[in-house]
Amino acid sequence: MEAIIKLENIVKTYQLGDIQIPVLKDISLEIERGIHMSLMGPSGSGKTTMLNILGCLDTPTSGRYILEDTEVSSLDDDRLSDIRSRKIGFIFQSYNLIQHLTVIENIGLPLFYQGIDERIVNEKSYEMAGIVGLKERIRHKPTELSGGQQQRVAIARALINNPTFILADEPTGNLDTKTGKEIMELLANLNQQGTTLFVITHDSKIADYGRSVVRILDGEIVRES
Repeated sequence: MEAIIKLENIVKTYQLGDIQIPVLKDISLEIERGIHMSLMGPSGSGKTTMLNILGCLDTPTSGRYILEDTEVSSLDDDRLSDIRSRKIGFIFQSYNLIQHLTVIENIGLPLFYQGIDERIVNEKSYEMAGIVGLKERIRHKPTELSGGQQQRVAIARALINNPTFILADEPTGNLDTKTGKEIMELLANLNQQGTTLFVITHDSKIADYGRSVVRILDGEIVRES
């Protein structure tokens, strides 16, 4: 199967005064198209730094990150921003919705920022709302939705650009067990339809939804399954 992401000997070190703090230590990993991969690790293990590098929110100190046919490791901020908007869908624990916008407006934000025609944005947003089961809620504001519904909006927003992969950071962290299960089943269903998922979690039950589980500890990958 085709590897859409290749991390080769990724090192990330932060400078604190005269001290260098290594956070990621020689990480190599391939993510195949269509896979649902989970990354597990305790707090301080390097999960967030991995997310930032995979999401083109940060660059490694050394090593190569190849996304499809593009080496993104050393691109400037403008190029990284372009890749984020076109190739990566983000789902966060805190939903990150705009409170004064409706469901359909929140879903369509990635296309709106690209200057896509409003009619096309609305049509695509309505389609995405249907995929996540929110067609009856498109005129509601986030404060009028449950936590699970807000996360569904975030999932629809992440999908609207037809990204290369979805990067989910603790997607059920703010949800009760029942709602969290519903969200993970929705993501698993999207994966079965071809969406590539990379889910970062500390919860083994959430990680087990993935077909592949990678464990990170003290900045190093300690196990893949």
